[in-house]
Amino acid sequence: MKLLVIGSGGREHAIAKKLKKSPKVQSVYCLPGNPGMKRDGIEIAAIEQDDHKSLIEFAKNHKVAWTIIGPEVPLFNGLADAFEAEGLKVFGPSQAATQIEASKRFAKQLMTQQRIPTADYQTFTDYETAKAYLAEQGAPIVIKADGLAAGKGVVVAETAAEAQTALKEMMQDNKFGDSSASVVIEECLVGEEFSLMAFVNGDQIYPMPISQDHKRLLEQDKGPNTGGMGAYAPVRHIPEATVDAAIEKILVPAAKGMSAKGAPFKGILYAGIIATDEGPKTIEFNARFGDPETQVVLNRLESDLAEVITSVLAGKEPELKWKQEGIDLGVVVAAKGYPEAYEKEIPLDLIASESVELFFAGVTERNQQLVSNGGRIYLAAAAGETIEAAQSLIYDWLNQNDKQQLIYRKDIGDKAKQKNCK
Repeated sequence: MKLLVIGSGGREHAIAKKLKKSPKVQSVYCLPGNPGMKRDGIEIAAIEQDDHKSLIEFAKNHKVAWTIIGPEVPLFNGLADAFEAEGLKVFGPSQAATQIEASKRFAKQLMTQQRIPTADYQTFTDYETAKAYLAEQGAPIVIKADGLAAGKGVVVAETAAEAQTALKEMMQDNKFGDSSASVVIEECLVGEEFSLMAFVNGDQIYPMPISQDHKRLLEQDKGPNTGGMGAYAPVRHIPEATVDAAIEKILVPAAKGMSAKGAPFKGILYAGIIATDEGPKTIEFNARFGDPETQVVLNRLESDLAEVITSVLAGKEPELKWKQEGIDLGVVVAAKGYPEAYEKEIPLDLIASESVELFFAGVTERNQQLVSNGGRIYLAAAAGETIEAAQSLIYDWLNQNDKQQLIYRKDIGDKAKQKNCK
């Protein structure tokens, strides 16, 4: 069969590469994709993810069996609905179901209705009212843009001054445009964060191993929030009982709640969770695979991903087998200046390695050479028996490929080492 992946980042590279390993898959297309994907035999074409008509024509002309949509924006814009209206199979939530990610207010209301554990919160559309509330609450506190903000619309403010600055940037300076016209302010939860993703079709939920993302730009979780600077899986220092509770009290009621709202969820449901002293609590929901979590979690899947999604789409229970040993770890390499203004057109003369796998994101091609054209450029991934072994493989390789114009965190996975986790 022929399959189509929508998107152009490292997440889509990982999905397409995993799908291509299936003996049942003839071709994998990624639109628009990026030139780095071609190294793995993924076929790309210059059709943008907002060009619904051309994407649908491509899927029909190439006799695509089904399509998976990677990023949140085309989902929010109703691409899954457009495909289904044309009789095309698609693994991705409807525009209505995507509200679980596209609106923090919607997600919080869902959690309240379904008694899903989360932080206490208030929603504001008036700046002065929100400002007064912050002054009353103090810090630490969390301020979130209500709408989509490419993973950057959340500020964990350690001081009252930092909170007020973040609020002003969102509501008065329109840092995230319409996405921050409304904000959610919530209590700052204390505990260890982890990402829990699942294949979902209505009330059918098939969880994946948990992973841990590193959102802050700098080592020791300093600096601004980013789209993600690295991840590893599994997270063995999070107790299995905590993960089981998260599935039972967060994922299951969320899926059931969406069905009850008349917007059944189909696709990948992602829960950002924090393990508190009171049990797991929800930070956020996403309506798609996480990035960079996907690049490490899918590397642990021993089953055929194409068969798994085909089964879930058909309402059948998939065969899911995951690696039980070792660690998969990935480090994001970004352009200096990210997540603000950053340099582009950085040449990428990368040394090939049998131990380190590359998933490309912000790249293009100039004179048949890969150059950067985004903030997050690529993710380097490796598997090892221990965290230390995986880190050694990646960081030794990165040292050989170091450039002054590039940045990356040098402590991805250190939390697991601090917990004496192998």
